[in-house]
Amino acid sequence: MNTDKTYAEAIASEYAPKETSKVVALKKLDRRAKRPAEIFSFTFGIVMTLVAGFGMCLSMQVIGPATSASAAAGIVIGVVGFIGMGMNYPVFKKIREYGKKKYAFEIVELAKEICED
Repeated sequence: MNTDKTYAEAIASEYAPKETSKVVALKKLDRRAKRPAEIFSFTFGIVMTLVAGFGMCLSMQVIGPATSASAAAGIVIGVVGFIGMGMNYPVFKKIREYGKKKYAFEIVELAKEICED
């Protein structure tokens, strides 16, 4: 077995112009349909977790003045954060369904082309 030839072919294939296949295009369309929901979900989840943590810190009087008003405000802020975290998944599903509907025709047509080949 000629390892020099194999190595040369591997290097040449790396620099050769690549043709995009239909499967790669299908994967890109699938990612394009799902990515906005994932970005929103992660961002909103992180923000709501921070809001809930801030509220908990206020209510336990770790930060802020040690008054009952700040404790009550912390409880309210914490509850808002927990509600936001609870709403994250249903909103994620809605955004993902919208993305799937938006790209459904293109994805189905490309998948039919792939299956026919």
